[in-house]
Amino acid sequence: MSQVSPMSSTSPIGISARPGRRDIGLGRRYAAERRFRFYGMTAIGFGLLFLFLLLFSVVSKGYTAFQQSMITIPVAFSEQVIDKDNERAANPQKLVSANYPVVARNALAKVLGVDEKDRAGLKAVNGLISDSVRTQLRDLVVADPSIIGTTRDVTFLASGDLDSAFKGQINLDVPEKDRKISDRQVGWMNQLAESGALSKHFNTGLFVNGASSRPEAAGVGVALVGSLYMMLIVLALSLPIGVAASIYLEEFAPENRVTDLIEVNINNLAAVPSIVYGLLGLAVFVNFAGFPRSAALVGGLVLTLMTLPTIIIATRAALKAVPPSIRAAALGLGASKMQTVFHHVLPLAMPGILTGTIIGLAHALGETAPLLLIGMVAFVADVPATPLDPATALPVQIYMWANEAERAFVERTSGAIIVLLLFLILMNVGAILLRRRFERRW
Repeated sequence: MSQVSPMSSTSPIGISARPGRRDIGLGRRYAAERRFRFYGMTAIGFGLLFLFLLLFSVVSKGYTAFQQSMITIPVAFSEQVIDKDNERAANPQKLVSANYPVVARNALAKVLGVDEKDRAGLKAVNGLISDSVRTQLRDLVVADPSIIGTTRDVTFLASGDLDSAFKGQINLDVPEKDRKISDRQVGWMNQLAESGALSKHFNTGLFVNGASSRPEAAGVGVALVGSLYMMLIVLALSLPIGVAASIYLEEFAPENRVTDLIEVNINNLAAVPSIVYGLLGLAVFVNFAGFPRSAALVGGLVLTLMTLPTIIIATRAALKAVPPSIRAAALGLGASKMQTVFHHVLPLAMPGILTGTIIGLAHALGETAPLLLIGMVAFVADVPATPLDPATALPVQIYMWANEAERAFVERTSGAIIVLLLFLILMNVGAILLRRRFERRW
């Protein structure tokens, strides 16, 4: 009788069972896993590095835009310059057309000790003052003509070149002929800074002023209002239309070739380049419907078309995420199909719907290409009162400033990018908070 040794050297499946022997492929699998993890961490590291470099580049160039160099000196509102013949009572327009830059120049020249007969010196002094002083002093005199003949302390904007030099953005070590500010002006700058007449203030004009050819007086006020109008239009149109379309397609539409075609087209529209929507808006809303170019209404309608596919896709995904048991329970208790959707399914899907809507609005807020085609690249200095007035948008304003040649517009461009990024971050954080606040786990 043959006997089988209990210490057989092979297992029933042919794998060696000797002590200390292990699968030689295990080490290779572990090594491959470690390499994959390394590649993933490297990719994430590269992404974070480039993001850091981008943010550092923008912030390092743009944080100075939130400060503005200003000059505070006593200004003599000379009657000889403003209203030499005392005609303001009979001709109020005289106060509007007076030469107010000369008033500011003479006041600064007196502080710096520049003789009135020194034409070159007066011209250099004039280069330290922003041209916006004309409007500032004119408004002061028109509002209160009694200040003519008196002397009052006035704070006005420094010129863009003086502002850049005072912020250290101009290399003063290069030869005088290679920079926009002369050695004499640099000396005056130091003199004004030591006396406290020249100082940096928070740049409120960046948020309230409109477009200007003078960088020190330019702001994103008009762009912010225009973007606000457009976002309100997008929200008022895209949310109800997108949610209604999603509910019909997901809950009520029959499954046939027509609905399949609609679903495919919606998914394709979400991937269409944004400039195509600009061409569509130009053809339909401007050329056919006759809406005014460069109006926030047209911009809002174009961005609504671009945002709708995103909202529809997000809303349908949120509706699908609601468990079928909710629908079955509501129908089992006697609720109609309409009551089931609007009383039970839609409230549970609302976090996903709000999240998709905010993400769509954030995407629309940063769009530039479609707005360029409908004329929102126009130079607009006045804040629009209605969505039909000429306006611009924040990303378009950034595009316009980026094409300017003056050095001072570089920091304005980066400052506007920071403002846009802050709005986008707030909107995305709001989407995350809404999801966490209303989300229910099943």
